[in-house]
Amino acid sequence: MLQGHRSWIFERKPVLLGTATVVGPFEGQGPLADDFDIIHGDLSIGQKSWEKAERTLLEEAVELAIENAGLTKEQVHFYVGGDLTNQIISNSFAARSLSIPYLGVFGACSTSMESLALAAQLVDSGAARYVVAGTCSHNATAEKQYRYPTEYGSQKPPTAQFTVTGAGAAVVADKGEGPVITRATIGRVVDMGIKDPFNLGAAMAPAAVDTIEAHLRDFRIDPGYYDVIATGDLSKIGHALAQDLFSEHGIPIEQTHFTDCGLLIYDFEKQMVQAGASGCGCSAVVTYGHLLKRMRRGEIRRMLIVATGALLSPISYQQGESIPCIAHAVAIEAE
Repeated sequence: MLQGHRSWIFERKPVLLGTATVVGPFEGQGPLADDFDIIHGDLSIGQKSWEKAERTLLEEAVELAIENAGLTKEQVHFYVGGDLTNQIISNSFAARSLSIPYLGVFGACSTSMESLALAAQLVDSGAARYVVAGTCSHNATAEKQYRYPTEYGSQKPPTAQFTVTGAGAAVVADKGEGPVITRATIGRVVDMGIKDPFNLGAAMAPAAVDTIEAHLRDFRIDPGYYDVIATGDLSKIGHALAQDLFSEHGIPIEQTHFTDCGLLIYDFEKQMVQAGASGCGCSAVVTYGHLLKRMRRGEIRRMLIVATGALLSPISYQQGESIPCIAHAVAIEAE
């Protein structure tokens, strides 16, 4: 049901019946390694191309999420997903293998919560009983498409971010045991004129703040309602900028634990990741792995995940366009 100007409240409280996370070797060396379901020791995942490796990550995550939900693929009504590769081929080709009715979406790195919000809306409206939301990214595919192939060995500025190799999937159901999805706020495109593709955290921060402020306004709640508010991949630069913007706008973000998935997944002292993590897989694996496990342990009762995305393309960058950004927010609460 519509709440305020751009938010949904889910009256049936769709259930996160099962989730799964699959990551690469570099993510398996970080501080959240124990919270992932599968850690691959080889970046190629035994495939002949980086793109096929990314698709394999996603297929594994979706299949495991369905298994963890106690379902079969035949019981799932729809799969909603997207990624960063051209024409979202990782998801489209995975959907070909999964043979589940498919809705492809693109929100860049905000896709994890865009797909989850849509999955929850399908279930809450009665349009489906079981919907899978999924997304993925791969460091080598993202570097090749948006910047330079990893084999080139180009140097990066401190503002650059390191794309996560990983996939996350969640099964949303109309009933069952597990955390519930209570609210969502759909982002609007915000473009502050930044053109540097190596400074996406700064480009995305205003969109994240805009969506969080809209969420608080639409539901008439304070940040302290949530134990955790986590953005998707603002990392060091964007996270600090978002805090400054909240202060300027008079939003008491200090009432809650305000963090960023891009700050959590890697060890900044031991892993060379510049400003932090990015990618569709970043918010997906941190949310469906680390944060949900904390919720199941009783450490978190309510959390707001605000996945952030930079909607640029290689063509738009080459033509001198600025970077339009978006953020989608989903509230998850303990049952």
